[in-house]
Amino acid sequence: MSQRVKIKALLQSQQTDVDVTVKGWVRAFRSNRFIALNDGSTNNNIQIVVDFENTDPALLKRITVGAALSVAGKLVASQGKGQTVEVIATDIEILGDSDPDKYPIQPKKHSLEFLRENAHLRFRTSTFGAIFRVRNTLAFAVHQFFQERGFIYLHTPVITQSDAEGAGEAFHVTNFDLTNIPKTDTGEVDFKQDFFGAATNLTVSGQLEGELGAMALSDVYTFGPTFRAENSNTTRHLAEFWMIEPEVAFNDLTDNMDLAEDMLKYVIKYALDKNAEDIEFLTQRLEEEEKQKPQNERSEMSLLEKLQFCLNHDFERLTYTEAIEILKESTPNKKKKFVYPIEGWGTDLQSEHERYLVEKHFKKPVILTDYPKEIKAFYMRQNDDGKTVGAMDILFPGIGEIIGGSAREERLDKLEQRMDEMGIPKDELWWYLDTRRFGSCPHAGFGLGFERLVLFVTGMGNIRDVIPFPRFPKNAEF
Repeated sequence: MSQRVKIKALLQSQQTDVDVTVKGWVRAFRSNRFIALNDGSTNNNIQIVVDFENTDPALLKRITVGAALSVAGKLVASQGKGQTVEVIATDIEILGDSDPDKYPIQPKKHSLEFLRENAHLRFRTSTFGAIFRVRNTLAFAVHQFFQERGFIYLHTPVITQSDAEGAGEAFHVTNFDLTNIPKTDTGEVDFKQDFFGAATNLTVSGQLEGELGAMALSDVYTFGPTFRAENSNTTRHLAEFWMIEPEVAFNDLTDNMDLAEDMLKYVIKYALDKNAEDIEFLTQRLEEEEKQKPQNERSEMSLLEKLQFCLNHDFERLTYTEAIEILKESTPNKKKKFVYPIEGWGTDLQSEHERYLVEKHFKKPVILTDYPKEIKAFYMRQNDDGKTVGAMDILFPGIGEIIGGSAREERLDKLEQRMDEMGIPKDELWWYLDTRRFGSCPHAGFGLGFERLVLFVTGMGNIRDVIPFPRFPKNAEF
């Protein structure tokens, strides 16, 4: 038997009348004669032509949707429509049977909710095959982008004693017997007896540790899992997700914006080049979905147009203050169409405001800078006006904020003052403050929620559909 060839390679093959071996899972079996076989290398199936008159009837009965097969045969030019080549089977081996009455992923349209309930099998559908091939490409492109620029990939801890955002929405990590938690004399949990000798949690961000690396290695990035114990069931939130966080010594806010814009354009273009077939499939899928919506709720751009939109424009850069003025004077605000009206400076912008700026006003991706310090994190560099910080958010069509970042506050006195104002204990972050004591320098960085990026590039509507095994309130099943 010849060596296995992947279906993608067979479909691209210029050769015919050659012996091949192909392995995969049955997507459909028509007329006891035509098997649609898929191995995940491409969304397209290869057609296997069965000589049913000379094939054991017992074997034919076992060729059902979901079964795993190994097929040896001859690759020939296809007589049918929809494919250039097909395999005339000479030998079929059942590698794994499938019960046709119980196999949930039948060859018909399934709702995304149904597929979430069967997340262990949803990879076998065309939609999720496309999504996870695109996700793979984007992850590779992120690494390639930073590696080409001489960045050091830094693994930051999953278990930490700090809460980088100060939001208190972290998962606790403990080795205690939960039925017998040791207490102090005052009745509080005695963390000194715990595994790490202190209260610890799953990380919400690798940024603070990333800054430590940047203070010696100059250009670093993290790409790892992060966790938020936020009791949120929206289409934009997960309890476990992946974050890309570069930190760059000697960069200012402008450098930071340049890096972020370059990175987004690089990875989107890379996916368009490498996954053209998958993105075309997802574009068509989204167009079908859009047809079901009322006319006024339909997107003005197709998925492909949205991706090209981000590649073809320089991102518009403006301050939060300028954006507030635009939003305040906008027609939807004056006609009270916004769910959250813009009443003045200091308002925390919502997705509807961000999308208005991108999709209606500028008609290009937008980078907002210099936000009020009250609505931003303690580590962001304070501007000379005493009111704003050197923050930057990148806003994309259909999704709103995709990247958040800032120049970091490198001045010890300013950082300590801000921590005091926000009630962040300095003694717990002594190591972070040390970087401001010993050879501090201007530096900047940003965070990109990887699933937000995958959501945007695939056109999916729910973030639970772009991570293999979603974690959200009341669900960690698979």
